[in-house]
Amino acid sequence: MAIRLLLHLLPFLLLLHSPAAAHNITRILEDFPDFSTFNSFLTESTVANEINRRQTITVLVVDNSAAGALSFLDSDTLKSVLSIHVILDYYDKVKIHSLRRQSTFFTTLYQTTGVAENNMGFLNFTRLPDGRLAFGPGVHGAPLSATYVKQVATRPYNISVLQISGAVVPAGITEAPLAPFGPPINVQPEILVPSPAPLDEDSEANSPDADAPAPDADAPAADSPAPAADSPGLAPAGDSDAPATSEDDTKDDDEKSLAGRAASVGAGLIVVTAGALLL
Repeated sequence: MAIRLLLHLLPFLLLLHSPAAAHNITRILEDFPDFSTFNSFLTESTVANEINRRQTITVLVVDNSAAGALSFLDSDTLKSVLSIHVILDYYDKVKIHSLRRQSTFFTTLYQTTGVAENNMGFLNFTRLPDGRLAFGPGVHGAPLSATYVKQVATRPYNISVLQISGAVVPAGITEAPLAPFGPPINVQPEILVPSPAPLDEDSEANSPDADAPAPDADAPAADSPAPAADSPGLAPAGDSDAPATSEDDTKDDDEKSLAGRAASVGAGLIVVTAGALLL
């Protein structure tokens, strides 16, 4: 019975795990008319088919006003440019905002074509000082040309669709004239605080302390006079709390001791004499 049930469910299980059934970028964007131009470009260039057959992917889209600049590209160049907007990893709004590094390079679908040169197959992601998230070509020295706008749709954790402010087109990917993409986004350089230079022998010789005369060995310290020989500070640790004893005090103690012994002897003689009388 269990085997028959498994055989009946097997086609449905295979359908659920089929990569083609995981997502469809064309249908996802159909619910958002603001991206209809970009959606049609994905379909015409067949980049949509490549997106649909992959899992764990992020598509960067632009609205109709920004996508109009791509209409001047020929079909091959358009396909290359659109491929740069497909990141081969999943990034939703939470994950992309939680990236700790200031700059990160994303691998794109264009990198898999084998024709990408000079890091054109990568996207430069940079967190700006004002908190904005910027995107630009991975080519060295290329300016950042777009910023993160919002999350459009997600199918965790297969596909994420994020809107950026403009298309990213690396310089040199085409010689065709392009409509302006807007001014580059200026990134304020970090202000580096120089570390103090190490002192060498010449700097030590010219320092004020090096030119100051050494104090005379026989001269007393300016602010700390030497303590007197009889001061408690020079006494041994065990006698530091004992008061000093003079010679007169010693003689008085000896005389008191002799008087005390004499008184004791006298008292003893009286006791003995009194005892003898009683007997």
